[in-house]
Formats: sequence, C-alpha cells, structure tokens
Amino acid sequence: MKTLLIIDKSLGLARSHLVKKLLGAAAAKADLTLTDKINESDLAIVLGGALSADSALNGKKVYVGDVELAASQPEQFLTQAKAQAELYQAPAAAVSASSVPRIVAVTACPTGVAHTFMAAEAIEQEAKKRGWWVKVETRGSVGAGNAITPEEVEQADLVIVAADIEVDLSKFAGKKMYRTSTGLALKKTAQELDKAQAEATVYQSSAQSGAQPASTGQKKGGSGPYRHLLTGVSYMLPVVVAGGLCIALSFLFGIEAFKEEGTLAAHLMTIGGGSAFKLMVPVLAGYIAFSIADRPGLAPGLVGGMLAMSTGAGFLGGIIAGFLAGYLAKALSDHVKLPQSMSALKPILIIPLVATLITGLIMIYVVGTPVAKILTGLTSWLQSMGTANAVILGAILGGMMCTDMGGPVNKVAYVFGTTLLSSQIYAPMAAVMAGGMVPPLAMGLATLVAAKKFSASEREGGKAAFVLGLCFISEWAIPYAARDPMRVLPCCILGGAITGALSMAVGAHLMAPHGGLFVLLIPGAITPVLGYLFAILAGTAVAGLLYAVLKRPDEQLVKAA
Repeated sequence: MKTLLIIDKSLGLARSHLVKKLLGAAAAKADLTLTDKINESDLAIVLGGALSADSALNGKKVYVGDVELAASQPEQFLTQAKAQAELYQAPAAAVSASSVPRIVAVTACPTGVAHTFMAAEAIEQEAKKRGWWVKVETRGSVGAGNAITPEEVEQADLVIVAADIEVDLSKFAGKKMYRTSTGLALKKTAQELDKAQAEATVYQSSAQSGAQPASTGQKKGGSGPYRHLLTGVSYMLPVVVAGGLCIALSFLFGIEAFKEEGTLAAHLMTIGGGSAFKLMVPVLAGYIAFSIADRPGLAPGLVGGMLAMSTGAGFLGGIIAGFLAGYLAKALSDHVKLPQSMSALKPILIIPLVATLITGLIMIYVVGTPVAKILTGLTSWLQSMGTANAVILGAILGGMMCTDMGGPVNKVAYVFGTTLLSSQIYAPMAAVMAGGMVPPLAMGLATLVAAKKFSASEREGGKAAFVLGLCFISEWAIPYAARDPMRVLPCCILGGAITGALSMAVGAHLMAPHGGLFVLLIPGAITPVLGYLFAILAGTAVAGLLYAVLKRPDEQLVKAA
C-alpha cells in the first residue's frame, strides 16, 4: 500500500527527519511503501497537528497519529494506522475554496537579468488567463524580488520552479513542486503549466530527506552537469565584472602604469587582477560543487579551485575540481552511514574534510600538470592566432550567441568567453558580447525599416529592443524568433557571425563579461571603441535589413499558420 506522510512544520526539521527515517525503515515490515506523490497514495498519515482541509485527499484513507508513538514504536504505529485509517472527504467549503488553484513560482537564470523576468511575466500571464491566483518570485542579479511569504507558501497548491541554476528552495518543503527551465517556461508556458499540474511531486529539502537538492523533484531543460556549470558561472560573474573593470580603470593611467608600485594604478591592478581575478576560478569551482552537493561541497570545491590556480590548470582545472569535489561530497553524503548521535558531524566535518583531501590530492598528483599544459597550449594558440583563424573563431562565437538567445548553445559560447578572462584573454569575450547584442538591435531596426509588416505591439517592442540590445540582453528577440523562426534565426545568426568576425578582426578586447555598450562609461573597458562599434553596427544592419526584406506581413503569417 502506497503511503504519504504529511508531517507538520511545527515539529522542526530535525524531528521531522528522524520520524520520517524511523517510519521509512519500519514501512517494509508493515507492507507499506512510502511515496511523495499524493495522487499515487492509498493511505495518508498525518503527524504533528490536525489535518488541514484538502480536496486532493478525497476518497483516500487518512490517519491522524501521535508523533511520540511514531518515534518510539514505529512498527506498532504503522500497524495501527492501517487498521484505524478512515476514508476522507473534504468539507464542501474547502472544495469550493480550492476550486481556484493558487500557485507560486520562482524564476532564476545564470545572469539574473533577462530570462528571469521574462519567464516570470510569461507564467503570470498564462496563470491569470486560466483564472488562477499566482505570485512569482524572481531570483535576479540583485537578489529575490516579489518575495513569496510563508503564508503564501502555506496556501499554495503548487510550486513551479523555472530555474537554470540551483536556488534555495527550503521554504517550499512539503509542497507539490514542478521544476523546469526558464527557456521552457518562456517559450512553452501553457504546456509547462499543464505538466506542472500532472507531474508535480512533493518536495523534500535536504535536511528533511537526507538527499541533496540536486536529486529532488522534477528537473528539466538544463539539468545535470549543465545546470551545475551555470550555477558556478552565475556566482562567478560579479567577481569577473568587478575585477575586469578595476583592471580597465588601472589602464586609464597608462597600459603599464600599474608596474610603478604605490600608485593608484598599481592598487587598482592589485584589486582587480591580483585579488578579484584570482578568486574567479575558486568561486567557479566552489559553486559548481555547491550546486551538486549543497553546503558540504563548497569547501572542497573552493580548495580545488585554489589548487587549479596554483598548479596553473586555470579555469579548465577549476571546472574539473568543481565537479570532482561536488560528486565526491554527494557520494559521501549518500553512502556514508553514521550512528544518529554522530550524524550532525557528517555535513560540517567528515564530508568537507574527506572530500577536500581527496580532491586536493587528485588535483595535485593527477589533474594539475596535464591540464596546465593543455591550458598553456590553448592560451598560446589564442594569443598567436593569425587574422584568418581569429575571424573564424569570432564568427563561430557570434553565430552561437544568436542561435538560441540565452539557451544552451548561447551559454556555451558565453562561458567560453567568460572563463578565458581568468587567463587574461579578452578578445573572445568581446566577440561574444558583440554578437549577443545583434538579435534585439536587428529586430528593432527591422521594425523601423518595415514598420507596416509588424503589428503595433511588435513595433512598440522594437523601440525597447534598441535599449535592451545595447544592454546585451539577447532574449528580447525571442518573441520575434518564436513567431517567425525560419526567417529571424538565420538572419540573426548571419548578423552575429559578421559582428563576431569583425570584432576579432579589429582586435577588440573587452574587460567585463556583461553590461553591453554601457561599459564604455568605464575608460579602457573596450578597445578599440570605434572598431568595436563598427562591428556591432555592421552585423545589426545585415540582420535587420535582411529580415525587413524577408519578413511577411502579419496577415500572411496568420494565413500560413
């Protein structure tokens, strides 16, 4: 018999976890199978308080039991629950109140800028269209916005998490949850909300279930290593931005002014290159491990990242160290069993110590030297590239940035450019950002040149596209691409490839991984300025004018559909 445990939050995380473990061990002897899915359960056992009216339990056997008996005599408790459970029927008032679904959602993307807020808006619009009550919390670059309160969590029927990175979901423990990506939430909102209703499972935090968050709940559209890598990148970005701009400011006094000790230029270089940039790889590795194994993975990941820097393995070694430390910590958490009296030592002593030792030794004796040689070879090749090779690389990176506008291909190019900054290679990052600015700028240009072919809302969106394109927010072109992908995407990819190629051809360097042309306000952040602007304008003109010619009026698109 499949059994659902409903444990009141008032018991606290520690006691809830203990009771659940004891009942889980005794369930097999009582011929019961514990489940987190309410729709699959035949029996629901309520512990720690009275049963709240819930129409989802209608027709199921329900037993409200004593926590003390469950903890002291779990086998007897389960036998008693099977014998005394009664069929449940929610009061009519409860059924009426629950007729309007209440959902809360969380959105988050690696940069915390575009996809985070566009996915939130899409979820809100679709939910309201269906007559649902909805509130979406955005985990953006400046922290949580429109925060969901404990009362709203308590009243919610469903939690939707549209995130491309790992986010703290502990406050949703015990609620039905569906996990997806920001891309799917934005492009296939209706389908994802339908799936959320059908596939959501009860979420248990790591403290309650003993498992890591990475293995809990539904994870789609960017799960596994890809999600963990993007989590590390998202935490690394502020360090890269701060460090890169400090270096750019030091160049304001002269390219080699920092070599004179005691000067402001030297201090700025110490802050940016000597401190912030040295933290890049450890932060990347630490938060990759954190994404995989939660807090126990952070220490071995940070140490592994530091060793990657000290051995010369750079960002490649840091990525390896992050995954190595994370999966080691997770394996230790899952497979090392300790007496209950010592279990508290596992996450704060045993896992960090053992995982750090193993990760450190592997980085020193196995990974460090060969990866350092690979990185040295890559760095030498990039620094000594001829114009032809540089143009080809720029075209590839620029085209990739426009392929899915914030999706996996875009992120691969972006991570490549960003991580090279730690090796003082700035040209690929310039090509990446320039290429990523083309899609929204091109769509804005097309709405001006061929205004009659666009609807009023698309023309208004085109005005905003200019500003957002200059901010390096590629995602603003997604609505145009979704409506007419066979014309928009090839035009944007061609324009992005031209921009990336020209950026590399003129030898453009970019010190910061985000901010668009607004980083021009920092002298020295982009060089050469005129060549870089020409590359962006050329790609935008090609993509925008080409789409303006190929674009069919809305009436023809409707007929074709």
